Amino acid sequence: MTRRAYRTCLDLGAAAALLALAACSADTNPVRDIALSTGVSTPPAKSADFVEQSRPDNLDYQPVGVLPANRSRAAKSAAEVKATEAEMDQARAQNESKAQSARQLGASPPPSPGSTPRNP
Repeated sequence: MTRRAYRTCLDLGAAAALLALAACSADTNPVRDIALSTGVSTPPAKSADFVEQSRPDNLDYQPVGVLPANRSRAAKSAAEVKATEAEMDQARAQNESKAQSARQLGASPPPSPGSTPRNP
């Protein structure tokens, strides 16, 4: 392979890679546009009316790297913390008793097969 042919292959590969990366863009998609113009693909289907009506007009996303606003939530008092701990301890005790009964049921030996009379 000559140097010129090698360079041409590299240029075509780079162009293909850029075209493939451009296809990832939602705003401008040259691959989609070429496919639509040549008739290889069909235009995207229109969303149903109820879908379009349920979508908000403006989607406000949290920008990357920006901290959310401080919420005015006070810390729990010592009594509230103790009450929450008591609720959690009660739930743990209930779960442990359920687990213990499940272990006991699982540890019982399987029933012995019954004897059936033989037909002569």
